Amino acid sequence: MSRLRVCDTTLRDGEQAPGVAFSAEEKTEIAVMLDLAGVEQAEIGIPAMGKAECRSIARIAALGLQMKLMTWNRAVFSDIDAAESTGVGWAHISVPVSTVQIKAKLGMTSAQVTELIRRSVDYGLCKGLTVSVGFEDASRADGLFLEQLTNQLYRDGVRRFRYADTLSVHHPAAIAARIDRLVARVPQDVELEIHCHNDYGLALANTLAALQAGAVWASTTVSGLGERAGNTALEEVVMSWKDLYQGTCSVRPELLNPLAALVSKASNRIIPEGKPIVGDMVFVHESGIHINGLLKERAAYQALDPTELGTDHSFVLGKHSGRSAVQYMLEQERIKAGPDEIKFLLERLRLVGEDPKRVIRSTDLKHWLQHYPAELSK
Repeated sequence: MSRLRVCDTTLRDGEQAPGVAFSAEEKTEIAVMLDLAGVEQAEIGIPAMGKAECRSIARIAALGLQMKLMTWNRAVFSDIDAAESTGVGWAHISVPVSTVQIKAKLGMTSAQVTELIRRSVDYGLCKGLTVSVGFEDASRADGLFLEQLTNQLYRDGVRRFRYADTLSVHHPAAIAARIDRLVARVPQDVELEIHCHNDYGLALANTLAALQAGAVWASTTVSGLGERAGNTALEEVVMSWKDLYQGTCSVRPELLNPLAALVSKASNRIIPEGKPIVGDMVFVHESGIHINGLLKERAAYQALDPTELGTDHSFVLGKHSGRSAVQYMLEQERIKAGPDEIKFLLERLRLVGEDPKRVIRSTDLKHWLQHYPAELSK
């Protein structure tokens, strides 16, 4: 598999999630962490939002980060002027391409939209900006129109295009077919970026399918932060591409957890305990069968290696725990127990573990053993 290239849009599309507004300091801190984590490019804001937004963007641009920066803009000259003022040399220009959005948002025809985006691209290029084009609602656009528009803009000087499944209407087979067809009908040096939303829980699957079909860039947000059900999660696509597709990526797995924690705090969005890759409980085991297997061979019940992410698996006790788990927890406390004592502890676990709000710790085992003879006499 080829190298995965990531354009993270946490600071633009992620911030569009309801109730999320990063301060200038938070945007800077997130940008620095994205850069440290090895993200290749970041979309860091919308200059047309005003002077405060432009100052935040300019502040990041002045840091001299290694990752490339881009701003998001409409196909409007004033947007491009604002983008230029920030000092960021890359302007991404987005335009609706589906018939329904072309009519509803712009009141135009496809031909008029083509002329609109061509004028905007030319305006940006004449200012010395690197310009990429985003196809909003590409998943509902006419395929032939997309091909013709891409080829025309390529002749105008654009090499990077974003295919946006804006309304999350694709499934993996559909997006693979669309991307495969589009890639086959445009010049080989076109770089296609896939941008998926997660309304049906398919953002990751759709992104991977598009990458396998020929897209080069994945548009992501940290922990999938974004409007409605969110976007493709950075950590999920990075680890999936690496482990399941044997691909390469510049993002450092060991910094995915700190990055998720930072964005969680700044956005005031709690990371679910079972969130893939970065949830607090994704490497915690209670099942006796699983723990028994893990103690014998880590790969028995863990395809994803937690040590790559700077963490490790851990065990908790509950009604599903078995003899191996109890024995292991006792050993960690340097407590010796015979077969009868372990059997007694397992019986207690079955009873106490039925309380779903009770967290059972090794200290509980120690306490129960202290009362072991008395308990047997009851």
